Amino acid sequence: MIIDSHAHVVIPPESYKFMAELVANRANPYAVPKLADDAVRAAAKVILDIMDEVGTDIQFLSPRPYMQMHSVKPAAVTALWTQHMNDLIYRTVQMFPKRFRAVAGLPQYRDESPVNCFKELEFRVKEQGFIGCLLNPDPTEGDAAPPPGLGDEFWYPLYEKLCELDVPALIHSAGSCSPRESYTLKFINEESISIISLMNSRVFEKFPNLKLIVPHGGGAIPYHMGRFRAWSVRKGGEFFDDKLKRLHFDTCTYDKDALELLFKVVGPDRVLFATENPGTGSAINPKTGRAYDDLKPDIEAMSFLSEQDRRNVFECNCTRLYTRFRKDE
Repeated sequence: MIIDSHAHVVIPPESYKFMAELVANRANPYAVPKLADDAVRAAAKVILDIMDEVGTDIQFLSPRPYMQMHSVKPAAVTALWTQHMNDLIYRTVQMFPKRFRAVAGLPQYRDESPVNCFKELEFRVKEQGFIGCLLNPDPTEGDAAPPPGLGDEFWYPLYEKLCELDVPALIHSAGSCSPRESYTLKFINEESISIISLMNSRVFEKFPNLKLIVPHGGGAIPYHMGRFRAWSVRKGGEFFDDKLKRLHFDTCTYDKDALELLFKVVGPDRVLFATENPGTGSAINPKTGRAYDDLKPDIEAMSFLSEQDRRNVFECNCTRLYTRFRKDE
């Protein structure tokens, strides 16, 4: 089975209209659109056609991160938009239960405590069967001083809730308000900052069952290991490589060489297959004639991976981590 653990829902035109009205009106007034089944089905078919073309059996759907609007004032904007996106994901999964699973967006808002996300997260997990969530380490989106790093006690209430619900969080930033930093670069920077903050903390001592996934190959960290190995030796204590293996990673790098290094640095037992397809990587690679996010053939061609390694990457790592996942839904 091929499980794509990191993908985002395709949005119908009515949802784009709702998003524009929310921002323009600042959620006052607002009217949540009633999406017709045909609109939801048509949006899902875009994804299904791609999945069938590249050989993906199941995708995990979450809100498209750069559209989460976590910094837009007032907080009601992101709260309403998050609910709408999670509703859309739920309906998509209900229509195609053998092809999709649901990963929730959280209504994070600027530097507010993540406690404000509990109601939405619990409802989606307990009542609607969502199997995980996104976690934005900087909901200010670069518009103000960010919350503390993910190693700080600021995030402990959310970690406690994630452990209680037994759901993983995919560390994924949202938009970027900085003219120096596109949202794509924001993703990589925030992932790198998050890893170092977590590695320099007691989070996994306090929450040994916490399950965090760093997408896009771990930001910049796995590709600059010499610097961080030296850092850990200077500090003393646990070696950086060993600390890093408390996290999980995914394959959204769109580059075979980067993927090979990722597997060699963190091990294929810590990496989940993921593509974000369709998304940023869906442009066609002129050297191969395939989309950059068509990663399955690249992984299959890596001779240093065993058959069990490939099975772990494509399926088993994911099903072990997402304990609420069910194959037969």
